Amino acid sequence: MIFINPKTDFAFKKIFGSEQNPDILISFLNSLLYGGHPRITELEIINPYLAPKIQGIKDTFLDVKAKLTDETTVIIEMQVLNLSGFEKRILYNAAKAYSIQLQPGDDYTLLNPVIGLTLTDFEMFEDLPQVISNFVLKEKNLLTDYPINDLELVFVELPKFTKELEELETLADKWIYFIKCARGLETIPETMAQVPEIRKAFEVANQANMSREELEALEQREMYIHDQRNAIKLALRQGIEQGIQLGREQGIQLGREQEKQRTREAEQLAQQERQRAKLLEERLRSLGVEPDSL
Repeated sequence: MIFINPKTDFAFKKIFGSEQNPDILISFLNSLLYGGHPRITELEIINPYLAPKIQGIKDTFLDVKAKLTDETTVIIEMQVLNLSGFEKRILYNAAKAYSIQLQPGDDYTLLNPVIGLTLTDFEMFEDLPQVISNFVLKEKNLLTDYPINDLELVFVELPKFTKELEELETLADKWIYFIKCARGLETIPETMAQVPEIRKAFEVANQANMSREELEALEQREMYIHDQRNAIKLALRQGIEQGIQLGREQGIQLGREQEKQRTREAEQLAQQERQRAKLLEERLRSLGVEPDSL
């Protein structure tokens, strides 16, 4: 079997945003948000996966949104590229989802919690060792919770997850391993097939079960991501080269300035020696001694 890459936003939404398979998303969210406990039993997928229209697919597959039975909205996003302003965009999306719940005149008590769940294929928090990080509003100095915990940001940093197949323990381990490693597998591992929802996720991710249009859309998305990565690498390389060239030019300029400074210091020293010699000559003459006779 050949499995599509769940880290591609198109594939991610096909697997987790399908109205036909809500149990996949329920298991996934329970594992990452609630430690594997079955807190979520039902949900509504707000913007479900639709078969792709090839033209303009670049803007088609953004994120998965779901509303839980307690009216909590969860925004789930898979982010492969570390783009400028990404951290602000995550906060903006969560705040926007929170604020647009009210119509003019509605009471603020009608607002329901929003959780932003973001999986990244790069490290966001280098100082934090854990794979999963949870951020909520707290008092700055005492770190006590804000009375209303309506906004929560959860991040899963895939590069920090280093467990091998035989080391998987929790449901979260298995789902993260699926996201990170499914593309390189040829069969469904037995330890993961024991979880019905993960087994079903593998079946959805099987290329043999996809239409020609879906495969074409997936290929174009992967090409787009590949091109963007190359553009970032090129910009980084050019930035490094420009930095090196600027460093050389600054070094040359600094060398010139230092040489000029040494020349000025030498000239000042010579001038001081000439002045001392002149004073000595004047003293000798005052004593009736000609300097040339010495």
